[in-house]
Amino acid sequence: MMIYETAKDWKTAQHKRVALFGMSGLGKTHVANAMRASGDWFHYSVDYRIGTHYMGEHIVDNLKLEAMKNPFLAGLLRTDSIDISSNISFDNLAPLSSYLGKPGDTAKGGLAFEDYMGRQDQHRTAEINALTDTGYFIERSHTLYKYDNFICDTGGSICEVVEPENPNDPVLRHLSDALLLVWIKGSDAHADQLVERFNAAPKPMYYPPEIMRDMWQRYLALVGCDEAQVDPDDFIRWGYAEALSHRQPRYQAMADNWGVTVLAEDVAKVTTPDDFDTLIGSAISGAQ
Repeated sequence: MMIYETAKDWKTAQHKRVALFGMSGLGKTHVANAMRASGDWFHYSVDYRIGTHYMGEHIVDNLKLEAMKNPFLAGLLRTDSIDISSNISFDNLAPLSSYLGKPGDTAKGGLAFEDYMGRQDQHRTAEINALTDTGYFIERSHTLYKYDNFICDTGGSICEVVEPENPNDPVLRHLSDALLLVWIKGSDAHADQLVERFNAAPKPMYYPPEIMRDMWQRYLALVGCDEAQVDPDDFIRWGYAEALSHRQPRYQAMADNWGVTVLAEDVAKVTTPDDFDTLIGSAISGAQ
């Protein structure tokens, strides 16, 4: 059962709390930034929490490892003469993406496949922990900062770390007990745009290990090369469209069993809290 059973419940709620989910690039952060800018909403970014609290040390250690390859910087690091940090932000998650990396030829910036899989596993654990921190941040945002409204901006891979058909899934149960889960659903045209955008600037993603290992073996057979010869960007591009098709039914199941659905084209029009209230109220009415 959703925490707002009717559109009226939502409209009159003293505390409005939502968690947005869906593919990256469909408007989650756009809406979250608009709500935060209004001054009445607390914005909790799951990816930011992952990149700072749970994987921050891994990210910085990796930066230091690269710096230690330079004798000049290595000497300064050993004497604590310089400090290296990750300047991650809500709008710039590049430090997290660069740490996750891509498997393939190390000369092209790739990682050995098993090293890559180790980082994928770190991300899975971090994402589950960050998602289940949501309740803590809801309480903190209200008691410490006096926010009545809360928006959780989840990562695109949330559907890979939950079991949407399991009514006792611990992550989804934690979230649905505290917020309204809202799927931002894209059209076929949006999917084409996401693929085009990704191909122009491929970035790391999280995949379940069984899916990643299967994709890796099929790709190696397709291109006929050794692991160390794989072009990291080419592999990630090849796998992205497959990730889109794999995630769509999982998002759908999350919305069907745990929340509501809004369309990406409607989300793009949201600029104010009133716009958002109307959009969510309509989604709740449509789910009844």
